[in-house]
Amino acid sequence: MKRIIPILVIVLFFSCQNSAQTKKEQETVVNLEPIEVPLENGKARAYFASGCFWCVEAIYESIKGVDESISGYSGGHTKNPTYESSNTGRTGHAEAVEIIYDPKEVSFETLVDVYFTSQNVTQVNGQGNDRGSQYRSIIFYQNDEQKQIILKKKAALAKKLDAKIAAEVYPFQKFWIAEDYHQDYEKLHPNNSYIRNVSIPRFNRFKAKFPKEFLKEKNH
Repeated sequence: MKRIIPILVIVLFFSCQNSAQTKKEQETVVNLEPIEVPLENGKARAYFASGCFWCVEAIYESIKGVDESISGYSGGHTKNPTYESSNTGRTGHAEAVEIIYDPKEVSFETLVDVYFTSQNVTQVNGQGNDRGSQYRSIIFYQNDEQKQIILKKKAALAKKLDAKIAAEVYPFQKFWIAEDYHQDYEKLHPNNSYIRNVSIPRFNRFKAKFPKEFLKEKNH
């Protein structure tokens, strides 16, 4: 035990040091100016993080006007994050999704409503049993209009629930696409135990609460 105790102290010291460094780097990211992604073929892009991207990807693809949801990483301070590196919690990145949508069919405001309706809005650093900074909730804005929409809805929700909303609000900087095997995971692996026990129940809870007129017919 005498030899183990100092080792533990050293580990804890470096752990706290790394945690403080990561927090400082995240604050630097938050203070940057947002980068606005231009329309491409009339389609816009939006970025959200709220737990496992397998779950979030499927939820957004059920919304009318959303063409595609891509799984990836965002919100951190390192380049070229991977699934393994993001899971250490030291990259600052969270599992996120890139939503490609038609702004003539669905507004950014509605996408924010989808975001808040599809998660436990008070859980910090995770959703359900997926815990850690890599699963934290972040809404990314690309301009001041989007920022104001997010802040207004977040404040209204906090007042309605009389609770602190966990979602962080970041200026969008960069989205890193996740590995190929993560894309369309729920659709391609419907019998996976995580999909059956976590993703699908989360999706069904969302569908039960969200207005049906915004959902694609096949999801009614």
